[in-house]
Amino acid sequence: MCTIMLRDSLDACDGVAGFMMENSTAGEEDSRFAIRPEYQGDVPKTNFKPRARKTLSARRWKAAFSQDGHLDIAGVLRRIQRGGVHPSIKGVVWEFLLGCFDPNSTFDERNELRQRRREQYERWKAECQNMVPILGNGKFITAPIMMDDDQMIKDLTTNADSGDDNGATSSIDSVLAEKVTQWKLSLHQIGLDVIRTDRALVFYESEANQATLWNVLAVYAWVDNSIGYVQGMNDICSPMVILMENEADAFWCFERAMRRLRENFRSSATSLGVQSQLSTLAGIIRAIDPKLHEHLEELDGGQYLFALRMLMVLFRRELSFVDALYLWEVMWAMEYNPNISSLYEVSRSRSDVVPNKNAVSRMDTKQLKQYGKYERKLIKTGHGDQKSALVVFLVASVIEAKNKRLLKEAKGPDDVVKIVGEITASLDAKKALRDALKIQEKYLRKASSSFCFSFVEPSFHSHMHAHDLGFQTWLTAYSANLCMQAKQL
Repeated sequence: MCTIMLRDSLDACDGVAGFMMENSTAGEEDSRFAIRPEYQGDVPKTNFKPRARKTLSARRWKAAFSQDGHLDIAGVLRRIQRGGVHPSIKGVVWEFLLGCFDPNSTFDERNELRQRRREQYERWKAECQNMVPILGNGKFITAPIMMDDDQMIKDLTTNADSGDDNGATSSIDSVLAEKVTQWKLSLHQIGLDVIRTDRALVFYESEANQATLWNVLAVYAWVDNSIGYVQGMNDICSPMVILMENEADAFWCFERAMRRLRENFRSSATSLGVQSQLSTLAGIIRAIDPKLHEHLEELDGGQYLFALRMLMVLFRRELSFVDALYLWEVMWAMEYNPNISSLYEVSRSRSDVVPNKNAVSRMDTKQLKQYGKYERKLIKTGHGDQKSALVVFLVASVIEAKNKRLLKEAKGPDDVVKIVGEITASLDAKKALRDALKIQEKYLRKASSSFCFSFVEPSFHSHMHAHDLGFQTWLTAYSANLCMQAKQL
């Protein structure tokens, strides 16, 4: 009864504040997203507006915490999935959505963890400053730097050398020298990309703000040297720098976001990391619209390379800045897994964060509500280990929205790019997410129906790459399970 009264009271407060929330455009929180006058006509139209009783407001956010700091994540997710997050609290909310903090932690525990992470970031930053002193001084570079790493290698390894094993030291020096070289070679490219990043925003008229973005990307490239820096990371990192007041907090928010995306940025001379998602996308379109898939296959070999940018940077280039943030936070809320914070401590990849099947079988309704809508549906069907990100279904919904036009007008890859580009130029993020969930349902229904009678057509195997075998195995198991359930009805 008390809970119901509190909820009604908050709804009433939100209603009173609604006029202010929907009509305030001059608030300090919105100034971070202001567009420079000369770019007003060049940026996509913004559709997102905070709405009373739908958007997660500052008042609702504050009320979601217990006295010692435990967060009612189920209530927060419900709000975000209905209407996004108010601009004034996006940064602090994102820290939970991305797994920086456990909703079951206390205020004191989070403050302690935040301080430890800030100190760790400063240590990494100091290592980078030893190699490139300009880092952290409000400036950044856009030209390749000369490399003379001998003294720097000695400085970095002095504290680690505690014996006389010259062979081991030489080996360490060689590995470290290669790491340093690759990192230094990336710094000017980061600088060039920083200049191009969100240049329509007033925020990045400041060289100091650009330097902060460069710092975070440079330190990340040093820490995650197996991936390093790849173009597109700047588009993911920029919102964190804008939303978070502290540079170290922005770094950790970006680092957690990259847990979801880093494999997309992994590349070699023969493959792209994002190819796995492109292949999954092809499989989805093939299942829900075979005729369209066949047409696209004729045009670009079924590689779906026209979708690469949407998957790599999560529609940052297709939407206005504000709408992209709304899309991200709703996607993250839908995909939310309450275990990500603790599991990220032992894994660098979001794909490894899957619920324990024994624990899932014991979950009650209250526990399931702590998962996002998308993740919850997978768990309910017994397939919480599926690794297909919601964004893949989002791209599929964009493609399917113009299937007739693609079939009629697309005569080559350039036509596909043009038509899909026109779709995204007027994309409504909220509607696109709803359509993505429908596409997911349709896909699973179509796939299970097909597998019930014929399992996998031989031709399907020929289109599957080696790295899709995990997805194929999951789909086979999922379909077999549905078939068994159908027979029991």
